[in-house]
Amino acid sequence: MSRTRSYVQVDVFSTTPYRGNPVAVVLDGSDLTDEEMQQLARWTNLSETTFVLPPTTAEADYRLRIFTPQGELPFAGHPTLGSARAWLDGGGAPQHADRVVQECAAGLITVRRGEASLSFAAPPRLRDGALDDAYLDEIVAAFGITRERVLAHQWVDNGPGWAVVQLGTAQEVLALEPDLSLIPTAMVGAIGAHPEGSEHHFEMRTFAPGAGVPEDPACGSINAGVGQWLTATGAAPTSYRVSQGARLGRAASIEINADADGTVWVSGAATVCIRGTVSL
Repeated sequence: MSRTRSYVQVDVFSTTPYRGNPVAVVLDGSDLTDEEMQQLARWTNLSETTFVLPPTTAEADYRLRIFTPQGELPFAGHPTLGSARAWLDGGGAPQHADRVVQECAAGLITVRRGEASLSFAAPPRLRDGALDDAYLDEIVAAFGITRERVLAHQWVDNGPGWAVVQLGTAQEVLALEPDLSLIPTAMVGAIGAHPEGSEHHFEMRTFAPGAGVPEDPACGSINAGVGQWLTATGAAPTSYRVSQGARLGRAASIEINADADGTVWVSGAATVCIRGTVSL
């Protein structure tokens, strides 16, 4: 039998509400089946819908399950920040005042609390290294470009399956008109540099047909993996900012910071925009 549960939607990675990436959060997912969670995620039709559950380990403040319209993810970035904001806004009391610890299928994720933003520590990549030639050929064909325009490419998979190609400029990234029918199972991003002196260092676009999301307005998980790659190789400074979502009418801003020990933090604003209940 269904019951009333607290439900919020949080806008993530924009200081201006409704210009970032929304995530739907059910603050009490107890006793829901996998099928019921998936049905709601398909109905909301957002890139992700999450369900907060009691933790199974003493180190965590709560456990999180993350669903796209097509399936469950072990980890995702903007749902991590948005769910942390929703949990805190709903009266959640973390064990440590300066941070929240989320348990998910990818392990324990630390979320730091800042004055105007939240930051998650990038989890280890499950796969890295250069893309194989066949997959790269599929991506450039779908993007409608030649391989000569790709400066670098890499697996940056921390759970969802991300790959990324680096183009010469932000404008080249913004100009992409991908034919996703050519890569129906892909999870792939494109990044390019803005001119020196710009507010943001890079422009990112992420395409996730494999998760039922043609283009994500702002993606924390791929920016986490890309941040690990670029800062470790010296291809980017240890602190930089990424803009995303312009082609979708959004204005997301994502900050990347790498600690001396190599830990990469992904930061952004998270604002609760809708509070209510859902019957599940």
